[in-house]
Amino acid sequence: MELKFKVQTGIQKPVNEVFDAVYNPTKLSGYFTTGGASAPLDPGTTVEWRFADWEGSDASGFPVHVKEVVPNERIVLEWEAEKGRPDTQVEMTFQAIGDRHTLVTITETGWSETQTGLDSSYSNCQGWMQMSCCLKAFVEHGINLRIGANPKVVWERMHVV
Repeated sequence: MELKFKVQTGIQKPVNEVFDAVYNPTKLSGYFTTGGASAPLDPGTTVEWRFADWEGSDASGFPVHVKEVVPNERIVLEWEAEKGRPDTQVEMTFQAIGDRHTLVTITETGWSETQTGLDSSYSNCQGWMQMSCCLKAFVEHGINLRIGANPKVVWERMHVV
Protein backbone atom coordinates (compact mmCIF):
# COMPACT_ATOMS: atom_id res chain seq x y z
CA MET A 1 0.00 0.00 0.00
CA GLU A 2 1.41 3.40 -0.98
CA LEU A 3 1.37 5.97 1.81
CA LYS A 4 0.15 9.33 0.52
CA PHE A 5 -2.33 12.06 1.35
CA LYS A 6 -4.07 15.08 -0.13
CA VAL A 7 -5.39 18.21 1.58
CA GLN A 8 -7.35 21.03 -0.06
CA THR A 9 -8.34 24.56 0.90
CA GLY A 10 -10.37 27.14 -0.96
CA ILE A 11 -9.01 30.67 -0.70
CA GLN A 12 -10.99 33.76 -1.64
CA LYS A 13 -8.21 35.54 -3.55
CA PRO A 14 -6.95 35.42 -7.14
CA VAL A 15 -4.56 32.59 -7.99
CA ASN A 16 -1.56 34.90 -8.56
CA GLU A 17 -1.84 36.28 -4.98
CA VAL A 18 -2.16 32.82 -3.46
CA PHE A 19 0.72 31.39 -5.51
CA ASP A 20 2.98 34.34 -4.59
CA ALA A 21 2.26 33.82 -0.88
CA VAL A 22 3.85 30.36 -1.17
CA TYR A 23 6.62 31.19 -3.68
CA ASN A 24 7.80 34.46 -2.08
CA PRO A 25 10.02 33.83 1.00
CA THR A 26 8.99 37.05 2.75
CA LYS A 27 5.30 36.20 2.50
CA LEU A 28 5.86 32.51 3.34
CA SER A 29 7.65 33.61 6.53
CA GLY A 30 4.62 35.71 7.47
CA TYR A 31 2.44 32.66 8.16
CA PHE A 32 4.39 29.39 7.80
CA THR A 33 8.20 29.40 8.03
CA THR A 34 8.33 31.22 11.34
CA GLY A 35 12.14 31.21 11.37
CA GLY A 36 12.42 32.32 7.76
CA ALA A 37 12.84 30.95 4.25
CA SER A 38 16.21 31.45 2.56
CA ALA A 39 15.05 32.12 -1.00
CA PRO A 40 12.15 31.97 -3.45
CA LEU A 41 11.01 28.56 -4.66
CA ASP A 42 12.85 28.56 -7.99
CA PRO A 43 13.30 25.26 -9.88
CA GLY A 44 16.65 23.55 -9.27
CA THR A 45 17.36 25.38 -6.00
CA THR A 46 17.56 24.14 -2.43
CA VAL A 47 15.82 26.48 -0.02
CA GLU A 48 16.17 26.35 3.77
CA TRP A 49 12.89 26.54 5.69
CA ARG A 50 13.22 27.31 9.41
CA PHE A 51 10.47 26.98 12.00
CA ALA A 52 11.18 28.93 15.20
CA ASP A 53 8.11 27.40 16.83
CA TRP A 54 8.94 23.76 16.01
CA GLU A 55 11.22 21.63 18.16
CA GLY A 56 12.85 19.76 15.22
CA SER A 57 14.08 22.89 13.45
CA ASP A 58 17.64 23.93 14.20
CA ALA A 59 19.57 26.96 12.97
CA SER A 60 20.21 25.37 9.57
CA GLY A 61 16.54 24.57 9.01
CA PHE A 62 15.03 22.01 6.68
CA PRO A 63 16.47 21.77 3.14
CA VAL A 64 13.68 21.90 0.55
CA HIS A 65 14.68 20.83 -2.96
CA VAL A 66 12.59 22.65 -5.58
CA LYS A 67 11.96 20.32 -8.52
CA GLU A 68 9.35 22.13 -10.61
CA VAL A 69 7.51 25.44 -10.65
CA VAL A 70 4.80 26.49 -13.07
CA PRO A 71 3.78 30.02 -12.01
CA ASN A 72 0.21 30.23 -10.68
CA GLU A 73 -0.30 26.47 -11.26
CA ARG A 74 2.12 24.10 -9.55
CA ILE A 75 5.11 23.74 -7.20
CA VAL A 76 6.88 20.40 -6.68
CA LEU A 77 9.29 19.98 -3.74
CA GLU A 78 11.25 17.15 -2.18
CA TRP A 79 12.48 16.99 1.41
CA GLU A 80 13.47 14.54 4.10
CA ALA A 81 10.36 13.40 5.94
CA GLU A 82 11.94 10.32 7.56
CA LYS A 83 15.53 10.21 8.85
CA GLY A 84 17.74 8.06 6.65
CA ARG A 85 15.09 7.50 3.96
CA PRO A 86 14.70 8.92 0.46
CA ASP A 87 12.97 12.30 0.29
CA THR A 88 9.21 12.52 -0.01
CA GLN A 89 7.63 14.56 -2.80
CA VAL A 90 5.25 17.43 -2.09
CA GLU A 91 3.09 18.77 -4.90
CA MET A 92 1.09 21.97 -4.51
CA THR A 93 -1.41 22.89 -7.18
CA PHE A 94 -3.22 26.20 -7.54
CA GLN A 95 -6.48 26.15 -9.48
CA ALA A 96 -8.23 29.41 -10.32
CA ILE A 97 -11.96 29.21 -9.64
CA GLY A 98 -13.21 32.29 -11.41
CA ASP A 99 -11.35 35.58 -10.97
CA ARG A 100 -11.29 35.75 -7.17
CA HIS A 101 -11.04 32.22 -5.80
CA THR A 102 -8.27 29.61 -5.72
CA LEU A 103 -8.31 25.94 -4.79
CA VAL A 104 -5.00 24.88 -3.24
CA THR A 105 -4.28 21.15 -3.22
CA ILE A 106 -1.24 19.70 -1.44
CA THR A 107 -0.22 16.05 -1.83
CA GLU A 108 2.77 14.25 -0.34
CA THR A 109 4.03 10.79 -1.29
CA GLY A 110 7.06 8.57 -0.80
CA TRP A 111 7.13 7.30 2.79
CA SER A 112 8.36 3.86 3.72
CA GLU A 113 5.59 1.35 4.23
CA THR A 114 6.40 0.97 7.94
CA GLN A 115 4.88 2.23 11.16
CA THR A 116 7.45 5.05 11.19
CA GLY A 117 6.45 5.99 7.63
CA LEU A 118 2.77 5.91 8.52
CA ASP A 119 3.34 8.05 11.64
CA SER A 120 5.43 10.54 9.64
CA SER A 121 2.79 10.78 6.91
CA TYR A 122 0.08 11.54 9.48
CA SER A 123 2.24 14.21 11.08
CA ASN A 124 2.99 15.85 7.72
CA CYS A 125 -0.68 15.66 6.69
CA GLN A 126 -1.54 17.59 9.85
CA GLY A 127 1.24 20.08 9.12
CA TRP A 128 0.19 20.73 5.52
CA MET A 129 -3.45 21.18 6.56
CA GLN A 130 -2.30 23.72 9.15
CA MET A 131 -0.14 25.41 6.51
CA SER A 132 -3.06 25.69 4.08
CA CYS A 133 -5.34 27.16 6.77
CA CYS A 134 -2.61 29.62 7.77
CA LEU A 135 -2.16 30.51 4.08
CA LYS A 136 -5.88 31.23 3.82
CA ALA A 137 -5.89 33.47 6.92
CA PHE A 138 -2.77 35.32 5.76
CA VAL A 139 -3.86 35.93 2.17
CA GLU A 140 -7.50 36.75 2.95
CA HIS A 141 -7.05 38.70 6.21
CA GLY A 142 -3.33 39.43 6.71
CA ILE A 143 -3.08 37.49 9.98
CA ASN A 144 -0.59 34.86 11.18
CA LEU A 145 -2.38 31.92 12.80
CA ARG A 146 0.90 30.25 13.84
CA ILE A 147 1.60 32.75 16.60
CA GLY A 148 1.04 30.79 19.82
CA ALA A 149 -0.28 27.72 17.97
CA ASN A 150 2.36 25.18 19.09
CA PRO A 151 1.17 23.97 22.51
CA LYS A 152 4.64 22.79 23.60
CA VAL A 153 6.21 26.17 22.89
CA VAL A 154 3.36 28.01 24.63
CA TRP A 155 3.64 25.74 27.68
CA GLU A 156 7.43 26.22 27.88
CA ARG A 157 7.13 30.01 27.60
CA MET A 158 4.42 30.11 30.29
CA HIS A 159 6.64 28.19 32.70
CA VAL A 160 9.95 29.96 32.24
CA VAL A 161 11.40 30.75 35.65
